[in-house]
Amino acid sequence: MKRDMKPILAILIIVSGAMALPIASLAGDATAGATGWTKEYPQTDGSPARSCVTCHNRDLTKPGRHAVTNKTIEPLAPSVNPQRLTDQAKVEKWLLRNCRWTLGRECTPEEKSDFISYIETQ
Repeated sequence: MKRDMKPILAILIIVSGAMALPIASLAGDATAGATGWTKEYPQTDGSPARSCVTCHNRDLTKPGRHAVTNKTIEPLAPSVNPQRLTDQAKVEKWLLRNCRWTLGRECTPEEKSDFISYIETQ
């Protein structure tokens, strides 16, 4: 008996499409983002604990400084830096890099959404 594959294909398309939704489409919690922003994450290599504040500061309207390279990081707050959070590919790239470096793993979609919601309030 030949099986009709259309329902299975439709489900796969829906599921794969849902995984590709932009982070901005998730409803983030700015309070959770603020908590995660200042939380210190222990490092497995024995180096000091890190947080987002390590490089970006508590005040996102001010420039930050990379903890290793000492390179200046432009303010993250869209209120003073309107370019922030406007390029989805850049947001994804930097969240991937920074979550791995700070948390020691990739952030969950919820964590990303919470961080973005927090940054948007600044």
